[in-house]
Amino acid sequence: MTRRGTTQHVVGDVEGSETPGYSIVIPCYNEENAIDQTIMQLFDQVDADEGDGSPPYEIVVVDDGSEDKTSEHLARLSKKYEALKVVRHSRNRGYGAALKTGITAAIHDIIVITDADGTYPNDRIPELVGLSKGLDMLVGARVGDDVNYSKIRAIPKVFLKSWVSWIAGRPVPDINSGLRVFKRSAVRPFFPILPDTFSFTTTITLCMLTNYMAVDYVPISYQQRIGSSKIKPVRDTLRFCKLILRTGMYFAPMRLLTPFIVLLGLIALGSGGYDIFVAQNLSDKTTLFVLFTFNTLMFALLADMIDKRSAR
Repeated sequence: MTRRGTTQHVVGDVEGSETPGYSIVIPCYNEENAIDQTIMQLFDQVDADEGDGSPPYEIVVVDDGSEDKTSEHLARLSKKYEALKVVRHSRNRGYGAALKTGITAAIHDIIVITDADGTYPNDRIPELVGLSKGLDMLVGARVGDDVNYSKIRAIPKVFLKSWVSWIAGRPVPDINSGLRVFKRSAVRPFFPILPDTFSFTTTITLCMLTNYMAVDYVPISYQQRIGSSKIKPVRDTLRFCKLILRTGMYFAPMRLLTPFIVLLGLIALGSGGYDIFVAQNLSDKTTLFVLFTFNTLMFALLADMIDKRSAR
């Protein structure tokens, strides 16, 4: 039996403790080929880093309705490791839903999320937990020297990253990294608007940055996953766009709508210039573009005023 146990870990969060514990939350769906290796390596790596005064930890795996032999593997692993907590969804509910379940089930306020497919450098988790002190969230950004990333998935992220950075008002090197450390108390208020899909990480990034919370990034490596990816590039990119729009309107409407207002204004100006200098007659088209620009501006100002006056 592994010596690290959940019962022992609870004492790490008692009042006055200088080494608050952390919970590692892993969403898992049909990962029978990877879950054993990921969990065993994670325990070995985190335990190897342990020393005097190191914080206690637990690992919470959420089996999101797996249809292969993942559940059997997790049942066997939970008998081997006392610090492994397994929660199961009766049906597949999505990556974000699994994270919410795991975060709620965790016993510590400091939450680390990572994937079950062996892509992230989990050996760096104790280091990241240490670096997260004083922050609301620390993100492992996949911009390190050893990053093996699908070129197809990288293409739309060039646009999405620029868009998210504009809305957030600061550079965002990785919008949806699945290895990050954050305080549960900082994330829980956003649960009602966080999606149940892969867009969870993108949305929480925007939520925290647009609310001026303390967020920082650390370069990490990223490896090819074990098994096939669950991400559908076209579908999930469209879903990311929808979630970015929704979250941007919720937290930073003026920044979100400013590019559209500028574009409409330029179109109205160009149409008006043509009407005045060429057609010498003000057309209905120009009038409509002016009205669209004005109405969008007023809507953005109203939304921004409501956002600023609302207590979140």
